[in-house]
Amino acid sequence: MSRSTVGALLLLGASLAACSDNTAAAPDGIVAATTAATPSVTQSFSMPVHATTTTAVTGCDNSPGPYITIEGGLALGGLGTRVTFTNNAKATHSYSTDAHVDIAVVPSGQSITVPKQPVLGGVGGNPFIWIKFEDGNGHAVSDEIYLGRCVQGLTKTSSVDFASLARALATLAVSDCENSPGPYITMDGDLYLAAGLDAKFIFQNNDNPVGGPHEASADAVVKVSLVPPGQTVRFNKQPSQGGVGGNPWIYFQFLTGTGATIGQQTLLGRCVQLAG
Repeated sequence: MSRSTVGALLLLGASLAACSDNTAAAPDGIVAATTAATPSVTQSFSMPVHATTTTAVTGCDNSPGPYITIEGGLALGGLGTRVTFTNNAKATHSYSTDAHVDIAVVPSGQSITVPKQPVLGGVGGNPFIWIKFEDGNGHAVSDEIYLGRCVQGLTKTSSVDFASLARALATLAVSDCENSPGPYITMDGDLYLAAGLDAKFIFQNNDNPVGGPHEASADAVVKVSLVPPGQTVRFNKQPSQGGVGGNPWIYFQFLTGTGATIGQQTLLGRCVQLAG
């Protein structure tokens, strides 16, 4: 009896190319990667982010303005992965899960540090100061937050919750398909944060702190990049041992930091087709 295998990999959440052999058929709507080369899967999604910054202001009577420093960090919503194994593909419409292994590759709350940096500019004369957060594309992710009047020793911590477009890439390697309790899989990859984070400082000398100024009528606006667009978080190679023996079908799916599934699961293929 002949065996045919056709494989191709599409990135950015696309399905992987279909394959079949004479032992079982792939479940309907999910397709397999069959090359012996290491398979990769990507997924775009929206990741929750919590940003915290501390702003310190000194030299209020300086010209052209006070001396400001800002520092802080981003706490990420987290990223997980799920590898599912099954030997029970039935026809082309259903299958049953024999085992799955979940791994947190970016723990919930993992931080990206914003190093201390100066903010240059502003106005003299002890101004009122607000801060406003934007993503790296200039879209506001917070309202204007009043920091206070520029007096010696002004220090303020601000925070904002927002969602950042993210893209996850995982690369897997498969071996030892006939082992018990299942094949040996290693995985590494990257998490890309697309937008980044900027802070705008708004200065105004008139005595109207309530409600904040409009940027168009502010005495000065200074923008500083806290996290550049395209920031990458690397998750290092780690093992995933387990599953079922007998050359199982292997599926992959990304998870949120709370364990919810992201997108559709992807069928990578039969274990022996993926093993290098």
